[in-house]
Amino acid sequence: MTVKSTPEQIRERFDNDVERFSNLETGQTATMDAPLVMESVAQAAARTNPDAANMLDVGCGAGNYTLKMLQYVPHMAVTLLDLSRPMLERARARVADAGGRHVRMMQGDVRDIELGAPQFDIILAAMVLHHLRGDDEWRAVFEKLYHALKPGGSLWIADHLAHAHPAIQEMMQARWGDYLTGLKGEAYRDHVFAYVEQEDTPRPLLFQTDLLREVGFTQVDVLHKNNAFAAFGAIKPAPAPPELGAGGAAS
Repeated sequence: MTVKSTPEQIRERFDNDVERFSNLETGQTATMDAPLVMESVAQAAARTNPDAANMLDVGCGAGNYTLKMLQYVPHMAVTLLDLSRPMLERARARVADAGGRHVRMMQGDVRDIELGAPQFDIILAAMVLHHLRGDDEWRAVFEKLYHALKPGGSLWIADHLAHAHPAIQEMMQARWGDYLTGLKGEAYRDHVFAYVEQEDTPRPLLFQTDLLREVGFTQVDVLHKNNAFAAFGAIKPAPAPPELGAGGAAS
């Protein structure tokens, strides 16, 4: 069994890979349908929370998803969270250059960092949760993100997936390998597969959508799935409006 990379080792790799992730078009070339997924997540979040005032980008990298999101809801305050300080600095600079205001940076691991009381209207988590390990970590992080959202807020995830049946997993891995080979050749495919094996512990889509419901989210929706990648989200329920009494006053 492969001994997985520590958060420190993952942080070091991303510290040295800022340039690749600093482009809206090419920052996620290993991810199938990356431009479509980014656009779908941004549009869904904007339609669900059009008056959003505060957004958290978990594992923000160099800021691609935040930049896309601000195209639709331009006046939000943004909190950028990432392990990598160089990624955070690049994300802040790019967001500022694009006219973003009220940008806050938080360096750390989402498993450990304190997010505080419910304060966010939108939370994005793109290509980051696959670094979670055991089921307890997945539940704890989903609960943390649920708590950090305001009632009526939404969480949107774009990520690398596993598949429950070994034969399906093997089939999807082979298809992804063909995509990577066609993109940049066999050496690139092997490079991507090596760091995925070393760093990632993805979970199936249905595991994650079920877990979203278990921790309290409602109206769970899948925006897109292709092979080993998907975009999906969920809404935190808002309080029910007070019932009106016979005289028309709230009871």
